[in-house]
This record gives sequence, structure tokens and C-alpha cells, in this order.
Amino acid sequence: MKTHFKGKPYLLKETNWKNVGSTKFSTAVLPWGATEPHNYHLPYGTDIFESEHISELAAEHAWNKGAKVIVLPAIPFGVNTGQINYNLVVNMNPSTQYLVLRDVVDSISRQSINKLVILNSHGGNDFKPMIRELKLSHPKIFICLINWYTLPDIEKFFTSPGDHAGEMETSMMMKIAPELVLPLNEVGTGFEKKIKLEGLKNKLAWTQRDWQKITSDTGVGNPKLSSAEKGEKFLVELKKRIGEFLVELASADLDDLYEA
Repeated sequence: MKTHFKGKPYLLKETNWKNVGSTKFSTAVLPWGATEPHNYHLPYGTDIFESEHISELAAEHAWNKGAKVIVLPAIPFGVNTGQINYNLVVNMNPSTQYLVLRDVVDSISRQSINKLVILNSHGGNDFKPMIRELKLSHPKIFICLINWYTLPDIEKFFTSPGDHAGEMETSMMMKIAPELVLPLNEVGTGFEKKIKLEGLKNKLAWTQRDWQKITSDTGVGNPKLSSAEKGEKFLVELKKRIGEFLVELASADLDDLYEA
């Protein structure tokens, strides 16, 4: 009997024990998103779609170059303490995130995988302290973080990328899941009210934003100039850059990471 199986061997949610059991993976990618509104026009799962899609693209690039990487199922909840008063926002506290991440790391540490990449799509998630703490309990596991939205030359792709549901995210979702994006004539302006304190304006200090006070439509950033073409170009760049990093990491000797 012929099989019509089309699962991708680098996506754990699609592959099977027949493939997994015979493959020695060296590197795992953990997509991490959030569940929250994104202006009027983008789905609540925007950060989930982004983290999954970018992880898949990068893993495909790496796999085709011989890197044995595996993308784990995405974590759909993020730190949303600043948006918790919006209907159906689901918050996961940092302390809970740490426990989830710890259990993932503990699981892969019992297998052959000793490298983990957290591919994060949500600005409220802060994994650096968790990575530092996990280094003590799992010293043989290399854990690193990619916040894909911090790409240094992002302005090359967008006129005004925006912070949340602006031109960048809208363009990406127009490419990733166009059927879930409302027309641009139905978007909010994404106007953000700035805080009055000078020390916070000039980034001397930091505090969490009160989302309901800074925006009327849950967006921060103007989505009017968005297009699927812009989203596609940016995703191609992310695929290449992150995919090449996965290739490099998969073959890296963890005992020889630093230059002489």
C-alpha cells in the first residue's frame, strides 16, 4: 500500500516514532508565542503563528543543509500582565514559564539533544534570567534565545515596523495566514500614547506599559502600509539568517565555543 505521508521530519508535531527513533537530533527549537489581541485586524494567535512559521522555515533551511534539528510544538501563552484586562487574554507568569521551560530542558537532557534554541515572538517574554538559572541545573545543555523581531536592520524591510500589530506583523500575517487578516480599511491607527516621565522616555528607567492606557485599539504601530510582499521578503531573510545559525549551532562543539 502506498503512503501519502507528507509530514516534515524536522517538525515534531508532524513526524513519527519511525523517523524520530532512527534520527540523532542535536538541536531543538522551541517556538514561544502569546495569546492576545493585535489591533482589530490580526488574530489573537499572531505571535504563535509567527513563532511556528519562522521556526519551520529556519529548520527547513537547516535540515536541507544536513543539520539534524527538530522544532518542538509551540508554547501558546506568554507574559501578558499588561494586557490581562482585555477579553480572553491568557497570561502565563514568568515563574510559570520558568517551570515549563525547565521541564522541556529536563526532557531533552535525558536524550541526545544538548542544544536548545528558544524562538520567541512576544516582547513580554523575558527568558534571559531563566537561561542563566537553568545553566546551574543543566550545565551540559546549551540554551540560547532568538527574539526575531529585534533584527538590527529591520527598517530595510518596513517604513515603520511598529511595536505591536503594526506594519511588520501585519505584513507577515498577510503572508503566513492571509485568510485570518481583516482588510486594511478595518484596522485601527495603532497610535501609542507616550508616558510623561522623562526618565522613562529616554530609557533611563523601564516599567511595564499599561496597555489599555496607551492604545485605544490594542495596536502600537500603523499597519496601513502593510503588504504580503513586504512580509514575504522579511520571512525569506529570517529563514536565511536563523536557518544558517541553526546549521552553525548544530555542528558546533560545545567544548570549543570560544576563540583562542
